[in-house]
Amino acid sequence: MLSLQQLSKQYKNSELALDNVSFDVPSGQVIGLIGPSGAGKSTLIRCINRLIEPTHGAIYLDDVELTQLSTSKLRKQRRRIGMIFQEYALVERLSVMENVLSGTLGYVSFWQSFFRKFPEPLLQKAFGYLERVGLLEHANKRADQLSGGQKQRVGIARALAQEPSLLLIDEPTASLDPKTSRQIMRLIKEICKERNLPAIINIHDVVLAQTYVDRIIGLKAGKIVFDGSPSALNASVLTTIYGKEEWNTTPACEEEVSIAPVPNFQTKLELAI
Repeated sequence: MLSLQQLSKQYKNSELALDNVSFDVPSGQVIGLIGPSGAGKSTLIRCINRLIEPTHGAIYLDDVELTQLSTSKLRKQRRRIGMIFQEYALVERLSVMENVLSGTLGYVSFWQSFFRKFPEPLLQKAFGYLERVGLLEHANKRADQLSGGQKQRVGIARALAQEPSLLLIDEPTASLDPKTSRQIMRLIKEICKERNLPAIINIHDVVLAQTYVDRIIGLKAGKIVFDGSPSALNASVLTTIYGKEEWNTTPACEEEVSIAPVPNFQTKLELAI
């Protein structure tokens, strides 16, 4: 279980990015973190794995207080925190399998990783993770040959290779089309249930969050303004989180703007002559 207790983050010469944030994430629960840009969602995720140091408060992963760890002990605990990124964070010149195996670097020696001599048990597990995300047949393909959805699946498999106790997921569908976004969210939810993994997903798409997460936390100006079930996320709550908007209506199509065609290069040349 993950527990945040009175977590705050103050950047220099700015308002509080996080203001006294407290909540628990039980094993197996998937939380959708929503809110406007600048609400503190990304700061919160980065404070949990201490990519950003919180100003105040405590973070517990099971019985370990992450905020009090030395650098060496923090490195070991980070093995337990799987990260899935918006822009995939893959090494594109490497193969799919090599990218997945990079999730095991905290468990092998420097020379094993340098010469890519991974122990057989780790290799077998990596094949299993690729099979679970539906990419086994692409194991030897370069990462730069994959579609966006496939790259995100590699990122999920790499996070699983860490054998994590927690998943932190930052905008996993921002670069994907609607169908692929649903597939990725469904896959994340299924994996969390299978492995009893707690997860926090920073997500802008409210409809996706309502469909695939167990619980929604709404942030505004660094404070929690909503914490409840997706079914409770009504127009009034959305107005509290994002501000006034006609949440119960479908946005009308923008008025078409007529744009004069730009002469092509040949036309410009003929005009010059």
